[in-house]
Amino acid sequence: AGPSGDGVGTPRPLYMDVQATTPLDPRVLDSMLPYLTACYGNPHSRTHAYGWESEAAMEKARRQVADLIGADSREIIFTSGATESNNMAIKGVARFYKSRKKHIITTQTEHKCVLDSCRSLESEGFQVTYLPVKKNGLIDLKELEAAFRPDTSLVSVMTVNNEIGVKQPVGDIGEICRAHKVFFHTDAAQAIGKIPMNVNNMKIDLMSISGHKIYGPKGVGAIYVRRRPRVRLEPLQSGGGQERGLRSGTVPTPLAVGLGAACEVAQQEMEYDHKRISQLAERLVTNIMSEVPDVVMNGDREHRYPGCINLSFAYVEGESLLMALKDVALSSGSACTSASLEPSYVLRAIGTDEDLAHSSIRFGIGRFTTEEEVDYTVRKCIQHVRRLREMSPLWEMVQDGIDLKSIKWTQH
Repeated sequence: AGPSGDGVGTPRPLYMDVQATTPLDPRVLDSMLPYLTACYGNPHSRTHAYGWESEAAMEKARRQVADLIGADSREIIFTSGATESNNMAIKGVARFYKSRKKHIITTQTEHKCVLDSCRSLESEGFQVTYLPVKKNGLIDLKELEAAFRPDTSLVSVMTVNNEIGVKQPVGDIGEICRAHKVFFHTDAAQAIGKIPMNVNNMKIDLMSISGHKIYGPKGVGAIYVRRRPRVRLEPLQSGGGQERGLRSGTVPTPLAVGLGAACEVAQQEMEYDHKRISQLAERLVTNIMSEVPDVVMNGDREHRYPGCINLSFAYVEGESLLMALKDVALSSGSACTSASLEPSYVLRAIGTDEDLAHSSIRFGIGRFTTEEEVDYTVRKCIQHVRRLREMSPLWEMVQDGIDLKSIKWTQH
């Protein structure tokens, strides 16, 4: 199996980048179509049938999202995606409680939009503790305990990391936050619909959700905001007071319906998908590592979501490998930051050597990935890593038993 055509004559690469985005599940598209055509009412119009049918569809979608995470549908607010949800949670809580509380705790490996929200709060006079992570990418719960202060209002830790796939112990973090009476927010964009999440068991107070990471439409997401104990937010957006006043603006019914359908499908398929994706991931890693030496898997081997695999190929420039693998759509890190040639800050935080960080590739395996696609990717990967290493003087020196760390490189 090689790349597929797009019907326009140009062959398209195999898609192995599901952390960046996922294709729309056909079942989701089916549920959206009526609201893109005949049922076009504004869900906030209360005086006619067009509005009522859209409102009913929107509320059904709200229940579908809530059911996936064990929440009450009144705790689900529709947003434009996880970036907006993360901004709302972090800035909203911080600003609402700012008269008494000025401190926030997060980690160094969060998504850009969480880190940037925290940076922007620092310029407003808030203080932020950025917890380091251990070599395996997990936070140290003792360090979290030690970071609390009497004026801490929020802890924000993502569930599954988008670059290395490690899964933080959110249940334990939730317990610790509840004991300290501090709100706990988690960016669950990469976890929701893929691993079981329950906001009550895990003591989560706010959760960010994205539609296009779970085979739903792009441009829609949700934020879960706990009602008891009640979490208060200062809204970012002012307007007509829709979504309990927390997110004004007309809810886009077709997108909300798509998000709801994607959540329902994910709930039905979760166990099957997880099992299948685990097998494919195991196949990919085992087959690459058995054929190519000096490959490092980044992030904890046990506590992880199997569909996100980040491998470093020593003595190979990651960008060159991506170029060589042009018939497979892969990335060297998160889509949001892949335009810069800086090595990933996530890999830096887990202590990856600069040169290894530059040689890392992220493989994403999802609901529609086939065994043939995995085998094709493995084959191409092995072929190009070998070829690129043969061209590398560093690889030659290592084969000759020279320790690269012992060399004094001179600057000309």
